[in-house]
Amino acid sequence: MADQGPLICSRCATRHPLDVHFCPQCGRPLTYHGDAAGGGTGESRDRARKVQAQYSAGQPVTVAMGRNQAEADLIANLLLEEGIPSLVRRSAGADVPEMLAAGARDVLVPASGAQAARQTLLQADLHDRGGASGPAPGKLLAGLLGALAVGALVIWLASLAAG
Repeated sequence: MADQGPLICSRCATRHPLDVHFCPQCGRPLTYHGDAAGGGTGESRDRARKVQAQYSAGQPVTVAMGRNQAEADLIANLLLEEGIPSLVRRSAGADVPEMLAAGARDVLVPASGAQAARQTLLQADLHDRGGASGPAPGKLLAGLLGALAVGALVIWLASLAAG
């Protein structure tokens, strides 16, 4: 047991060395064993159980930005519910020391989970829209249909007057 570290699988309770990140038997993320440090218990174990191995490889990639800590945490928790691990960090140039939760935050995921994260955020309508602000698609469609109706009414009245 001297070669095994304090990592343990939350599903099958198998101990593993420190250089292993996922259980070879069941594919679950490993957490620290609940020893005197209290590492493998509670919230960290619950969060680790949700992570899917296929989304945990590669360098971190920014997939979203929150306007503050609370919004970024909401996005990170939404991704975690889909099994995508994420990291929240303060955006460059958003250092606001007097208000620690204020300021923009980047939400990063491993490269293998970037596409799934973007799809999840698109479905939740939390993706980055690139700063473009325009009319909502429903309002645009209603305006076009209204203009079309007015045009049809004018043509109909003109044909009645001519005939």
